[in-house]
Amino acid sequence: MTAGPVAAPLTLACVLAAVMNAAGADRLRRRGDAWPWRRDCVFAAGCAAVVWGLAGPVPGGPFTAHTGRHLLTAMAGPALLAVARPLTLVLRLLPPGRPRRGLLRVAHSPAAGRLLFPPVAAAVDLGGLWLLYRTDLWTAAHRHPLLGGLLELHMLLAGLLFAMAVCRLDPVRGRCGLPLRAVTLLGAGAAHAVLAKSLYVAGPPGTAFAAVDLRAGAQLMYYGGDAVEVFLALALAVQWYAATGRRRARQAARDTVPAGAR
Repeated sequence: MTAGPVAAPLTLACVLAAVMNAAGADRLRRRGDAWPWRRDCVFAAGCAAVVWGLAGPVPGGPFTAHTGRHLLTAMAGPALLAVARPLTLVLRLLPPGRPRRGLLRVAHSPAAGRLLFPPVAAAVDLGGLWLLYRTDLWTAAHRHPLLGGLLELHMLLAGLLFAMAVCRLDPVRGRCGLPLRAVTLLGAGAAHAVLAKSLYVAGPPGTAFAAVDLRAGAQLMYYGGDAVEVFLALALAVQWYAATGRRRARQAARDTVPAGAR
């Protein structure tokens, strides 16, 4: 399945987002604010992954190529974009005023909190995949290009929603601890692996892919999904390490204060 009529607008949007992110980061640095270069690189890599998945060449048979596009557009690209903290960059660029307050209001709204609750985000993301591959939705998307394009857009947005909910690096509503996010990531990874294994045995209903193509695509989905999930797990591990370091530093500072001065 390709992105159909939405491929060109999404590709253009990704290119513009990469340019605007680089310009915004440069503006921060020019005014003396710290913004790590690695975030620029990660954001650019995320945009490149999405563009490649939408419009670039992907080798392999029809199902293997589709799986490669899915991994790039719905998993690897969103994970990289979430780690780059795009919302944080925009908020730091906007001056105090109505636009900034409006964006914060949306980010801290109850609706955003519910969507970014990790189990909900995982259900939206994985639920769409199971519906696509285990119902007649696949064949319907191929008969109706607009539906196929909308599904591709959903996969991109759902993948971004899940990555942001798990990483939770941007200032959004609600506090979700590392244990909940880690368990959610583990459960989502297991559901994705089960789906890939089921596709190794039988393709989506109504399809007739060659056995070699189907198995190669299922293996790519399985191991590629593992790679993205390991990347997200590393992002969680870095947060845990930083939080532990801050906690120990505060404890050490308290321990050095004389008892009479407390």
